[in-house]
Amino acid sequence: MANREALDCILVGGGLANAMIALCLKRHNPGIRLKIIEKGPSLGGNHTWSFHTPDIDPDNQSWIEPLIVKSWASQDVRFPGFNRTLPTRYNSITSDRLHSVVTAAFPDSILLNSDVTEVTPTRITLANGDTLEAACVIDGRGFLKDGAWTLGYQKFLGLDVELEAPSGLERPIIMDATVSQRDGYRFVYTMPFSPTHLLIEDTYYSSTASLDVAVLEEHIREYAKDQGWKISRVLRRESGVLPIVLAGDIEKLWQNNNPQDVPRSGLRAFMFHPATGYSLPDCVRVAAKIAALPHLTSSSVARCVKDLSVNAWHDRAFFRRLNRFLIIAAEPHERVGVIQRFYRLPEALIRRFYACQLTSMDKARILIGRPPISVVRALQNFGEEYSPRQ
Repeated sequence: MANREALDCILVGGGLANAMIALCLKRHNPGIRLKIIEKGPSLGGNHTWSFHTPDIDPDNQSWIEPLIVKSWASQDVRFPGFNRTLPTRYNSITSDRLHSVVTAAFPDSILLNSDVTEVTPTRITLANGDTLEAACVIDGRGFLKDGAWTLGYQKFLGLDVELEAPSGLERPIIMDATVSQRDGYRFVYTMPFSPTHLLIEDTYYSSTASLDVAVLEEHIREYAKDQGWKISRVLRRESGVLPIVLAGDIEKLWQNNNPQDVPRSGLRAFMFHPATGYSLPDCVRVAAKIAALPHLTSSSVARCVKDLSVNAWHDRAFFRRLNRFLIIAAEPHERVGVIQRFYRLPEALIRRFYACQLTSMDKARILIGRPPISVVRALQNFGEEYSPRQ
């Protein structure tokens, strides 16, 4: 049965990317008629997204401000050889806040617990047989596994915990690599949302996507104990496996889009930081580009997003080389030394690294000096893009 309501846009998937698109479209056109279709019980799933303030264009800071649940003026890193405070503002958005803000903006435009069985450039079909039509349909249903690239993985388990006493943390520890190293490069990531409320994540850069949440939870509890923190209760658990791209063929990835003229968003559009896996800055940038289009149609959005994706892919080749350097060239015991060396570099360079804005001088500075791994292995894996594993 067709729904004859006239719609400007249908967003398939209620994750971060489509939520950002919805909010930015409404900012540009308060009367926008759209629907967000989400298969789960709430928008955003069960996630925490973070970003450095310089990662976002100043023009877009104001409209994402209501999504931020906590902001810190600086952040720490810890390594076996040194500790450092980086004076860059760090911000976090939670799924709960995302859901609250977007539902307030679109109180009658969200369908939850709704599966989509067919997507075309102008129509979607729901599992119950209903159809919705719009001039623009955007597919943001998450990462597509595809044979056209080779991946490593950033995988993690996070425990959102309440402590019996204040932690003493004033700012996030975005990387504590003083922990025992296993399954690739390992670090613990901790964000203090209040004196007694922490998010603690056990994180790995690994060549495998396997994740034993029971083992990682034990690691987190051991880490908390080592820090002198007593967990009174676990408020929430979140886990994830993010793609870390080593190599690939972007044109083939887009050719495999089916159908070709349905635009993608978020991870489905291959828009994320190649080395960190962070997707929020790209979500904001893509949303702003889509909202600025003179005509909102599937064809115009598909061209826009594909151009952004392909250009970003080519511009970020250096990051994929660094990924190969870390995940393939470095032996497991060498990886912490690779990352430790990077975090000794100038703060401004580190800031540009996160924002995907490295200059030629920055790239040279990262490579200067003897790498903490075999020079032969480094050179073998730092070359031009190679064909993905079959």
